[in-house]
Amino acid sequence: MQNESTRNTILFIVCTVAILLLYQVFVLQPSTERQRAQQQATTEAGADAPNTALRPETAVFTDRRTALATGPRVPISTPVLSGSLSLQGARIDDLFLTNYRETLDGDEPVELFRPQGTEHAYFAQFGWLGQNVPGVPGPNTEWTLTEGSTLAPGAPVTLTYDNGQGLRFTRRIEVDEQYVFTLTDTVANLGTQAITLAPYGSVQRHGVPDDLGRQFILHEGAVGVLDDRLRLEKYRDWEDEPRITYESTGGWLGITDKYWMAALLPDQSETIDAELRVRQVGEMNVHEANILGAARVINPGRQITETQRLFAGAKRAEILAAYEDDLGIPRFDQAIDWGMFWFLTRPIFLTVEFFYGLVGNFGVAILLLTVVIKLLLFPLANKSYESLSKMKMLAPKMEEIKKKHGSDPQKQQQEMMALYQREKINPLAGCLPIVLQIPVFYALYKVLFVTIEMRHAPFFGWIRDLSARDPSSIWTLFGAIPWDPATVPLIGGLLNGPLHLGVLPIFYGLTMWLQMSMNPPAADPVQRKIFAFMPFVFTFIMAPFAAGLLIYWAWNNMLSILQQYVIMHRFKAENPIDTFIDRYIRKKAS
Repeated sequence: MQNESTRNTILFIVCTVAILLLYQVFVLQPSTERQRAQQQATTEAGADAPNTALRPETAVFTDRRTALATGPRVPISTPVLSGSLSLQGARIDDLFLTNYRETLDGDEPVELFRPQGTEHAYFAQFGWLGQNVPGVPGPNTEWTLTEGSTLAPGAPVTLTYDNGQGLRFTRRIEVDEQYVFTLTDTVANLGTQAITLAPYGSVQRHGVPDDLGRQFILHEGAVGVLDDRLRLEKYRDWEDEPRITYESTGGWLGITDKYWMAALLPDQSETIDAELRVRQVGEMNVHEANILGAARVINPGRQITETQRLFAGAKRAEILAAYEDDLGIPRFDQAIDWGMFWFLTRPIFLTVEFFYGLVGNFGVAILLLTVVIKLLLFPLANKSYESLSKMKMLAPKMEEIKKKHGSDPQKQQQEMMALYQREKINPLAGCLPIVLQIPVFYALYKVLFVTIEMRHAPFFGWIRDLSARDPSSIWTLFGAIPWDPATVPLIGGLLNGPLHLGVLPIFYGLTMWLQMSMNPPAADPVQRKIFAFMPFVFTFIMAPFAAGLLIYWAWNNMLSILQQYVIMHRFKAENPIDTFIDRYIRKKAS
């Protein structure tokens, strides 16, 4: 009896921990925003070199249209990008991802870069730095378009700037079919004195939007691989240490959101100084990811050429992997936040993608993934269900032992152990499959949450986005009543939030109830009531989760019920399915 109580206690603890983890880590957003530390702008001359070339910020914002009209621009048009680059400072600062939409039903493409002068400006800047070198182009320098008219794959543009003091700068900008810009800078020394210059690249975000960097499970902020180590700095940690420096040979560094990223890609054979910096302009924090190359000496009558690259686009796994191979960028696919269970997350993602290639539907691919996982765990689950079936059959004998030795716990324990040994039952066998499902659940959650392939991916019927919650609601009778529960005064937030229940979470709750009904009841009455209440609680806990996750979990429950029923039926153990069938047959016969 003590072992049975231990088994039930372990099950209770596992389920309780799962509830807390799911509710605290995956569902709740932080209730209050973290107070941002007030920082003094640092202006050390030598250390600030990579970013002193970019300081025309202002705390007064304008709209995008006005900002774009402040100077001449070169259009950008590719199969996946649209926008423009500014001839003022030669910045890439106006970019949209045309294959993605901001909302499921919207027409607006996803905005990646936003020009300086607008709220939450976000852009990339490249150039040269040199001590005591006059006329190096800066953020307000007007470049001249000397070749090309629209930047497109196979149609580069060339910009030039002559400082009138013996230096001529030429920049050739190319873009491929996906998301990489290649900038080839040439500096010609037409003067009489040797000069020393170092190339730099900078990605800047002027003020972090409120919806970024607030989720515990997701990394948003600085990301890169430097000195063959993955470097991650969430916005809040980045702000706590306003200047972080690295040295590396090659590598990459940038700023990432959930699905999108802008990253600097230097020559992989070059020694670089990388820097993460936060500066304050008024009440706004400016986050910078900077890379400074080695200094070059340009003698009179000579010129040098430097090539830098910029990734600005969607973090699709196959695209990142292709750039990793083609350009030799180390661990570039780790820009996707695979999480601490990456050894599960990535194989699960690859499996889902494989099945998607066969069936053309990510929801069906998740169903097939569930079958694969069930097959892998089949031997373990089979033994577990056999033990549970035998324990359910032995429930009367256990109750008899409990009554016979109720006043002698030690004798009761000895009799129960003897019964388990005679029947070859492991009372803890039911715990291991549940424990093993938790990391799988987390890994699949990460796949649905962070991979752009799942974003806006439809299933069937009303499920049009597997990465979002079930849009149906019990409060509208699943679409029969045309009204929005969120508009109800006082309780609208509850009806559309914690109390929102769709078809999938209700179905999941029913499968959980049926599965638990097939298990032996807990000996302790209090535990029995708690377990009986858990399907109801989990229905509400799971309701805000991605529809794809509920499809996986409900389908997993159905397969488990089928497997458990076959075993229980074979052992002739009492189960709710056979009970229902018997009642139906008797009712029909009468």
